[in-house]
Amino acid sequence: MKYKPQEIERKWQRRWDEAGVSRCPDELSAPKYYCLEMFPYPSGRIHMGHVRVYTIGDLLARFKRMQGFQVLHPIGWDAFGLPAENAAHRHGTHPAKWTWENIAFMRGQLKEMGISYDWDREFATCSPGYYRWEQLFFLWMLRDGLAYRKRATLNWCGECQTVLANEQVNGDGTCFIHDQTPVAQKELDQWFLGITKYAEELLSGHGELEGRWPANILEMQRNWIGRSEGAEIRFPLDGGGGDVTVFTTRPDTLFGATFMSMAPEHPMVMEFAKRTGREREVREFVDRVAGQDRIARTSEDLVKEGVFTGGYCVNPATGNRIPVYAANFVLYDYGTGAVMAVPAHDQRDFEFARTYGLPVAVVVQPAGETLDPATMTAAHEGPGRLVGSGAFDGVSSEEGKRAITRHLEGKGMGRGTVQYRLRDWGVSRQRYWGCPIPVVHCEACGIVPVPEKDLPVVLPEDLPYTRERGNPLAGAEHWLRVPCPSCGKPGRRETDTFDTFVESSWYFLRYIDPKNDRAPLDPEKMRRFAPVDQYVGGVEHACMHLIYARFFHKYLRDKGLAPGNEPFERLLSQGMVCMQTAECPKHGWRYPEEVDEKGTCRQCGEAVDVGRSMKMSKSKRNVVEPSSLIERYGADTARLFILFAAPPEKDLDWNEQGVEGAFRFLNRIHRLVAPRAKAIADATAAWDGSGEVRAIRQVTHRTLIKVTGDIEDRSHFNTAISAVMEMVNFLYLVPEAAWGRPASAAALREAVEILLHMLSPFAPHLGEELWERIGGEGLLCSRPWPAADVDVAREEEIEVVVQVNGKVRSKLTVGAGAGEDEVRERVMADPKVREYTAGGEIRKTVYVPGKLFSIVVS
Repeated sequence: MKYKPQEIERKWQRRWDEAGVSRCPDELSAPKYYCLEMFPYPSGRIHMGHVRVYTIGDLLARFKRMQGFQVLHPIGWDAFGLPAENAAHRHGTHPAKWTWENIAFMRGQLKEMGISYDWDREFATCSPGYYRWEQLFFLWMLRDGLAYRKRATLNWCGECQTVLANEQVNGDGTCFIHDQTPVAQKELDQWFLGITKYAEELLSGHGELEGRWPANILEMQRNWIGRSEGAEIRFPLDGGGGDVTVFTTRPDTLFGATFMSMAPEHPMVMEFAKRTGREREVREFVDRVAGQDRIARTSEDLVKEGVFTGGYCVNPATGNRIPVYAANFVLYDYGTGAVMAVPAHDQRDFEFARTYGLPVAVVVQPAGETLDPATMTAAHEGPGRLVGSGAFDGVSSEEGKRAITRHLEGKGMGRGTVQYRLRDWGVSRQRYWGCPIPVVHCEACGIVPVPEKDLPVVLPEDLPYTRERGNPLAGAEHWLRVPCPSCGKPGRRETDTFDTFVESSWYFLRYIDPKNDRAPLDPEKMRRFAPVDQYVGGVEHACMHLIYARFFHKYLRDKGLAPGNEPFERLLSQGMVCMQTAECPKHGWRYPEEVDEKGTCRQCGEAVDVGRSMKMSKSKRNVVEPSSLIERYGADTARLFILFAAPPEKDLDWNEQGVEGAFRFLNRIHRLVAPRAKAIADATAAWDGSGEVRAIRQVTHRTLIKVTGDIEDRSHFNTAISAVMEMVNFLYLVPEAAWGRPASAAALREAVEILLHMLSPFAPHLGEELWERIGGEGLLCSRPWPAADVDVAREEEIEVVVQVNGKVRSKLTVGAGAGEDEVRERVMADPKVREYTAGGEIRKTVYVPGKLFSIVVS
């Protein structure tokens, strides 16, 4: 009987669909379990890097269904945005056509994999039925003061032709989509969402997530939100006429502030320059810095540059007049755009002061050391005792922070406060393929919200798509020109569209109520199914999607729509699937099938350069599509390999040998069960207490305990598969005659039934086929997960006598199957043994299996 996966898989996918095993009713009849993988982009075809996340989610969904939960496992498409638009541009087609064609193809790919989605809940975010509610949320935020428009200098990708959020700029200053394209700065009117109003709760909410989210994700979010406690301090302008406010985390060093550093973009920079006749020199510096990369300007390696603005302000602690410099390392949108410079205690300020000959004043002396400004080679940024600080001399730097802040508050010159690195979320994108922002610009009325009754503002999908003249919406006169909703005079629609992360910030809630055309969300349904119990997705979304989704959830909670404080109860962050790259000197990156067995390009015959293993990426063509694997090996093999090759949180290196190994193992299960199917089905007698039966049942239940714990408690899917492999090896060693003896055949039937139950979440098609062949009732995927008998699984125990230099010093109970290494480890950890071996040298150990462990000590 040959294993024919393609026939088996088509058969069972049809049966599952007919039975509706993955559909989740709106009414609960069992405890709910909401399992979700991160939203897929339909910007191309699915490769095995994507399949990993969907397979992990499906394993958990299938496992929980068998445990008796009512599982919600939905799917949809994050269809708007730059990935789809860029792909359409490269292929010379329209984004709408490209997107819908890809959705149809990717839907087929996922169904081929046997992923148990509730397809009745499927939606695409480019559908007006979805984004009308997103537009409604924006109008609510506008009314609540959480959405606003302002002119800002923002990140601009020339390749994408749009603004990028800070989170979408790589650490090296390149675009998160086009990692070879430097991100520039551009000043534009932009829409923002006030995520900073939730900054404190986004941090404190981590308390609910500790132990359920990966620690590195929480740490990345903490660093990105960047909470800083300190003080706002007012520095009066010399000669009056206002002041400059700074934020500092080191108010204890105020007496050492000897100059002020300002961002070149700060409006006061040019005001100072104009008053003092330094406009030309300062303007030249400001224009030069404006062309520098913002990310590079915050680098520790940056050469510190500046120019004197001609302005002065007054240190509120010393009364001294201090000069104001424009400095390239200060950013206008961080803090207040001005920094009190304390060169003795801040390295950037120290380097700047030495470059421009500015004074250095020590105001914190470290213990056991005396700092001299004239001989210092670096700033002292650590703690110490205050000096040169008037009435505060002698206090510790920590107490100095509090005391000087109180002093400033008493004088009305400052206040203790908290600031965040997190900036409000810029959501405007200068692109066509996105959700329209529902406002109208009117010369008489200004910016006017579109009335709720007129939603959705539908994106016209019939526009000719080109990038030659920028955003096509700006030229769509029939769509652009509309009456002002307030006064009726001619107006024009907003041509910016939403950042695609807006769509993915609330989709998990819409899955619960996807067909509702009267309201975005039904609060009663939300209470039934929210939050997501298990979320699966990559670490690359730690500081974008996961923060934005938490923000949206908290806002919708405050509007009475979303229950609880957090959207995702548990998070599993899977590693990447990596594969070697192949590059042809003539034709660039090559797909695996474009390289022959000799390592040459099939198109030109040139030898390709095989690169290091990297994340699977369509741009580098180091991808494997599931369709080719399914055609050759079947979906169960692809699923099993992706789950077995590495722990889920680790990167996985793709290799054909591993795939072959997974295929051989499934064949091995098929050969074990299929030829014996009738004998197994006929084994109806009861088992007895013979040693043979006890051994079979012990392995069966011990494996069940291991697999259940590895899936449910530890997410160690690879070791669960290893345990199943060991059990299969054991069953192959059972004498053939045992399959025909009534008592042992009954134990073997139990073993095979439990084996197939354990196989079902990993390789569901083969599990179903073999279950049917052995006469199993109903669909295997709908059966209860078996309960392990811990008494049966428990290993027999024996007592081992421990001697030290010939005298009995202890007795230990160990498992009957324990090897010498395990027994030795137990013996050496025994307190009694340690007492008699302490200080001596162990010269020899002897183990008589199951009886005696002897130690010779000198």
